[in-house]
Amino acid sequence: MSTREIEQAIPHRPPMRLIDEICERDETSIVCQKTFSQDEFFVQGHFPDQPIVPGVIQCECCLQAGAVLLHQRMEQTPGSVPVATRMDNVKFKRMVRPGDTVQIHVTLNDQLSNAFYLTGKMMLRGKLAMRLDFAVSITQTDPSAGSTESAGSTESAGSTESAGSTEQKQ
Repeated sequence: MSTREIEQAIPHRPPMRLIDEICERDETSIVCQKTFSQDEFFVQGHFPDQPIVPGVIQCECCLQAGAVLLHQRMEQTPGSVPVATRMDNVKFKRMVRPGDTVQIHVTLNDQLSNAFYLTGKMMLRGKLAMRLDFAVSITQTDPSAGSTESAGSTESAGSTESAGSTEQKQ
């Protein structure tokens, strides 16, 4: 899948588009590839003498691959996007460094209404570098109102409400 096709499937753009290529895909799984450059903004200053790709960026690679996997399911609802709602069992096994090429494997495990449960694995030279279980909720966006709504939470300019609590954004 080309960069253009990836950008049609997900809203991410450089420098936050973290998928270079889609290698394989079927209804319940996807394999993507990403080569990390020494020029990536997130490695600048992250262990300057021994730069490594931050774990949160590795997680985001899996989330973006999951979003591409779910794109076909969202085509019936224009303006919808998958929003991460949970990450569990995150484990980092190997350091990923600038210059490394990783394969990102994501599998859809279950669906309940508009919630999807997935597992992501990042492979480095054929060995597990990290893994996580995660969930996303398909959310309808309303650009004119500047808010997104999903099951159980409402986000708007200034605050996020979820299950009876309100957090002020900084």
